[in-house]
Amino acid sequence: MSPYALNRRDALQRMACGFGSLALAGMTADPVRAAANLGVSNPLAPRNPHLPPKAKRVIFLFMAGGVSHVDSYDHKPRLIADDGKMMDFLDQRSIAKTGKGTSARVMKPLWDFKQRGESGTWVSDLFPHMAKHTDDYCVIKSMSTEGVAHGPATLFLHTGSTSLVLPSMGAWVSYGLGTESENLPAFVTISPAMANGGPRNYGNAFLPAIYQGTALGRAGLSAREADIRNLRNETRALPAQQRQFDLLRSVNAAQLREAPGDSELDAVINSYELAWRMQNNAPDVLDISRESAATLKMYGIDEKPTDDFGRQCLMARRLAESGVRYIQVSYSDDSNNPAWDQHSNMPKHKEHAEKVDKPIAGLLQDLKQRGLLEDTIVWWGGEFGRTPYAQTNGTGRDHNPTGFSVWVAGGGFKPGMVYGETDEFGHFAVENKVHMHDLHATILHQLGLDHEKLTYRHNGRPFRLTDVHGHLVKDILA
Repeated sequence: MSPYALNRRDALQRMACGFGSLALAGMTADPVRAAANLGVSNPLAPRNPHLPPKAKRVIFLFMAGGVSHVDSYDHKPRLIADDGKMMDFLDQRSIAKTGKGTSARVMKPLWDFKQRGESGTWVSDLFPHMAKHTDDYCVIKSMSTEGVAHGPATLFLHTGSTSLVLPSMGAWVSYGLGTESENLPAFVTISPAMANGGPRNYGNAFLPAIYQGTALGRAGLSAREADIRNLRNETRALPAQQRQFDLLRSVNAAQLREAPGDSELDAVINSYELAWRMQNNAPDVLDISRESAATLKMYGIDEKPTDDFGRQCLMARRLAESGVRYIQVSYSDDSNNPAWDQHSNMPKHKEHAEKVDKPIAGLLQDLKQRGLLEDTIVWWGGEFGRTPYAQTNGTGRDHNPTGFSVWVAGGGFKPGMVYGETDEFGHFAVENKVHMHDLHATILHQLGLDHEKLTYRHNGRPFRLTDVHGHLVKDILA
């Protein structure tokens, strides 16, 4: 008998091992299923919403510093008629500092207003490209918020609180819905600022760490550098990386079995799992070089002064179509005086507008022609507006949290609509007021999330993005 002959028992044993190897290969080919079989849960798995959703994702275009609404979207003829007159204003910032209002010089808008589109929406010449898309978005002119300084107001915009360390809106959305993609995070922030709240504006606070935002670059750096650090491993070939990761995965799973219910350990393991999947998928998503020349031109890429923000907006579109739920795109210079903060030089608004106007219009056009705008909410705005009078009788405007404008497009919001009004000077919201809590509640609703049910228990009490506030703004929903 040949020494290499197999008996029946040996043959079955060896074939069984072979079948096992095939099964393991199949498991590792699907990283999410492989992780689940090793005892690792996937907290970013898609979840059922509370309500039938009208939108799947949000792109938030954050204009740090506060765009002047009375120079852009809130047309007030009274400012032109009374330009130069000294008048008394019950200004919140002045009241906070001195306990009384202020006497100041009325200041007319620096750019002419015109009615745009079939809707006849008033938009100034500050944003000529965005003005062409007024029939695609809903302008809310009666916003109000908390906080008279950038830090508190920016935190309130992102987290619903001026002081408490609470989860950011993107973290709440990630927690409530998970991600559409197995290979990308649910929440990405592009070029975030380090000032005025910094990482808290995309943080998870007491929610599990997996729900915090993944930062691409930071304010003050070129958008060409907006990438995920250490994503590629240039020192090992892919097969070697796979073997190393498989070993790490099995060690993690064994450790998790010894400490079931350890949320921090589970979060760390999930971060490894997601990082592995991102390594093989994110580079392609963030590579805009494959876009057509026409698309690059639409966003103003490779042109001055739009190249930088154009890249941010195009990355946002690519992330949106790849399954990321919440994408923040920040326009900020990362200083203590953010980009749109013109206390003494309102003409500088024009410089900033020229950098963002064409890219934002390009984003709207691109989403619309790809059929993505229907289920994508595009939210544009800053932490507050600016005063109708000149600060210290100079050439700039102070902060104004009591009345300002934002706009929302897509995702089931009424296009071509103007909602709410400020007073005749544009100082206070007076008709159909929309508090920031109300806007948060309404955006969550369009994603299928009930803001009163989206809660997390911490320190013995349930928390939510809108605290004990917030009302759905039904009139702006299609």
